[in-house]
Amino acid sequence: MKKLSVRRRHPLAALVVLLLALAATGGLYAALAPAGEAQAEASAQSLAIEEGERLYEVGCSSCHGRGGQGGSDGPSLVGVGAAAVDFQVGTGRMPMQQPGPQAPSKPRVYAQAEIDQLAAYIASLGPGPSIPEEAAYDPSGGNAARGGELFRTNCSQCHNFTGQGGALTHGKSAPDLGDVDPRHIYEAMITGPQNMPSFPDSTLPEEAKRDIIAWLNEVNTSQAANPGGFTLGGFGPVSEGLFAWTFGIGALIAVAVWVGARTAKARKS
Repeated sequence: MKKLSVRRRHPLAALVVLLLALAATGGLYAALAPAGEAQAEASAQSLAIEEGERLYEVGCSSCHGRGGQGGSDGPSLVGVGAAAVDFQVGTGRMPMQQPGPQAPSKPRVYAQAEIDQLAAYIASLGPGPSIPEEAAYDPSGGNAARGGELFRTNCSQCHNFTGQGGALTHGKSAPDLGDVDPRHIYEAMITGPQNMPSFPDSTLPEEAKRDIIAWLNEVNTSQAANPGGFTLGGFGPVSEGLFAWTFGIGALIAVAVWVGARTAKARKS
């Protein structure tokens, strides 16, 4: 009894008991709490997929086939990822009103909660690009000057150097980027909708995409003020050259005709 009493009064006894209690508490939390949270997340995800499948069967399967396998009127959606759904449906391009060379942007049909459910269902069919976090496309975190260089190198051939869009072949066109949500611009870069090539992180890192979005935001803000006067559509030397030929040379021809007429009249008199 004396030995047991001495051990109980050892100065480290209280510390040992405290450590054992903390270890037991941590072990119970690790065993019970995360499992409950994981089950709740899995249940919510499963419900979103189920609701998304129901929406898909009603609004999308007639073109894209059952289970997203594709059909005669629409491509397979297996592996396109949640980002493609968020872009196409969020910008109103899908569902299409009628077949055409490309799907135009229009007011969206589905609420954002329904778009998220559709995205969850399509993402469950195969791995693909996910919906980006806000930090990835926030213009305030980008370098607009560097983004301008990247945009002129990779994007201006179709969207022109201020992002105001342009015509393509066979009735298609590159859309104006002036009033597009930064998230949708980012999603377009990672999914490559319609005629646009995709720019995965291996080709264009996340930072570079954010810089491009910052450039577009800067250009759209400055164009709203138009400090230099008329933008002439923002197409650069094409519209400026056309203006010079139409009005400048036209004015010179008019002056030449006027001078010739005056000279002829003077000679007659």
